[in-house]
Amino acid sequence: MHDGARVEITPEILLKAYAAGIFPMAEDATDPTLYWVEPRARGVLPLDGFRVSRRLARTVRSDVFEVRSDTDFDAVISGCAAPRRDSERTWINGRIRELYGALFDRGYAHTVEVYAEGRLVGGLYGVSLGAAFFGESMFHTVRDASKVALVHLMARLKASGYRLADTQFVTDHLAQFGAEELPRHVYKRRLAEALTHHADWNFWPSDGSVSGGRALAVLGPVET
Repeated sequence: MHDGARVEITPEILLKAYAAGIFPMAEDATDPTLYWVEPRARGVLPLDGFRVSRRLARTVRSDVFEVRSDTDFDAVISGCAAPRRDSERTWINGRIRELYGALFDRGYAHTVEVYAEGRLVGGLYGVSLGAAFFGESMFHTVRDASKVALVHLMARLKASGYRLADTQFVTDHLAQFGAEELPRHVYKRRLAEALTHHADWNFWPSDGSVSGGRALAVLGPVET
């Protein structure tokens, strides 16, 4: 659904929208308006069957990056909103930053952050509701940083009792990890089921102490 109309959204309305399978976007960073999106086919990542290439698995195990969570939401969303090398326009405008910042302050939005020598070089953010996690955006300034963030995210979700990992859409990038499209009615059924359960984001340590080896072990056989 995309009607292009101005939408006055509060954090409470935003959470109700996620529970209904809807999320907001902006045309670009300079457009102050938001519109609702409800894809006919919804992207999800499998909590069982998540795929990691052998090369990426070696990078994850090497712990060349430090992975933390929820320590710098503003820096992560700024990284996600930064212009891309391919000149792709960002949909993260000022109102998106405000809304998801408010969800972060209330414990509903979370980050996975990747650091190299103390510098943030990649990460992602999303929304947690019930036992569903809705991935919003990711970024990297160093090769593999966002992929490492995704591996650690999926390990956290699996270990913490999540039942749905929503990606909104399936891109070529996400397809390599096993992302698939679900018809709207199938997605809504899985979403409703996930919302009847509780997952604890904070079950998984957030201080950077989780090794890449442990993350891969939680995910099980993943290498392709």
